Amino acid sequence: MAHHYFPHTPDDVRAMLDACGVSSLDDLYADIPADIRLKKEYNLPESLSEKEIRDFFNGLAAKNRKLACFAGAGYYDHYTPAAVNSIIARSEFLTAYTPYQPEISQGTLQYIFEYQSMMAELTGMEVSNASMYDGTTATAEAMMMAVAAARKKNRVLISATINPAIRRVIETYAHYHGVVTDIIEEHDGVTSVDDLEKKLSAGDVAGVIVANQNFYGIAEDYSGWADKCHASKALLIMNCVASNLVVLRTPGEWGADIATGDAQSLGMPLSYGGPYLGFLCATKSLIRKMPGRITGATTDNDGRRVFVLTLQAREQHIRRDKATSNICSNQGLMALHTVVYLSLLGPKGLREVAEQGINGAHFLAGELIKTGKVKLTFPDKPFVNEFLLTCSFDPDELIRKGINAGILPGVKIGSDRLLITVTEMQTIGEMDKLVELVKSL
Repeated sequence: MAHHYFPHTPDDVRAMLDACGVSSLDDLYADIPADIRLKKEYNLPESLSEKEIRDFFNGLAAKNRKLACFAGAGYYDHYTPAAVNSIIARSEFLTAYTPYQPEISQGTLQYIFEYQSMMAELTGMEVSNASMYDGTTATAEAMMMAVAAARKKNRVLISATINPAIRRVIETYAHYHGVVTDIIEEHDGVTSVDDLEKKLSAGDVAGVIVANQNFYGIAEDYSGWADKCHASKALLIMNCVASNLVVLRTPGEWGADIATGDAQSLGMPLSYGGPYLGFLCATKSLIRKMPGRITGATTDNDGRRVFVLTLQAREQHIRRDKATSNICSNQGLMALHTVVYLSLLGPKGLREVAEQGINGAHFLAGELIKTGKVKLTFPDKPFVNEFLLTCSFDPDELIRKGINAGILPGVKIGSDRLLITVTEMQTIGEMDKLVELVKSL
């Protein structure tokens, strides 16, 4: 069988075979049973020109239906400025060397440093790391930090109002690390402070995980929660929607010890599920319990500003048996994506994006309630850009009609509830169209 796609010349192949002490490629793979070897040419098409390749993939893309997306539940449809992709494709960033050797990886180290600085400011926390895969696993890592910091405690409380997908990932991590999890009950759409106090009184809690903008879109009041947790020697962990931290009290202002979540809402396209980026920020006292990498700035022998890895608490390095985390890869390109997005928008632009979503959500909620077909599930609770409706119809029926009309109306939660999100992406016309669809049911 000819190997048309090997980049090596016959002389290259011969040199490698000689080094291996075999006479042919078939001899090299002689241990593989003959009955499972491919004995025919690969089923690959003929080569195409650049235009033909572009036409082919454009044809595939055209098969996707583009819908006005009112679905959220943790991942949000935001606009990505055109400059973002152009900047992250620059060679000093995209092809910069892994950060272990600072003398040849200044581009990578600089954007990690800038990412950490921006996320620390956004969350109101003292330090931030890099290298988190997504918001769900980042929150699970925060749980492990709390247990590691507590040492003799291995029980973690999780608010019932946190995203169920995040809770399931936390529980999976907990199961395989010997951590006991318990749910703090919810009451009328928010976490029960009475149940928190009851469960903290046992004295065995290492950490408490809550949502800063909960699964129903409600902005909960966590006044005094940090004091209650700290009095029981437990850490307060907040899972956040990153883009809305500019209009909500930050985890730092609430007195949280760890802030975590997904940075996808900071301009990352939904992309059918990723790649996304988890963030994890904390108080300085927890810095040595953090997974991933931390980059710092210093000066070289000539007095120039340079960047270096300051801390890398990873399991394949020293004391791996005592490692807090198994996170071992850098989600570097998406961290760079976040840095460029935040740099382009700045505080004013980021606030404007958040306010457009909030204003749109409150407008749409009001118009939908006027139809008489739906009502707010928690009418007395303040919501941000996401809200939960109780419907007089099956939400699946609305979703089917909406998709046929070019709209994804939301996410079905239970038999009669629909979670709807608004960002800067949905127009008034699209909102009006959704209202008319609800009227027709």
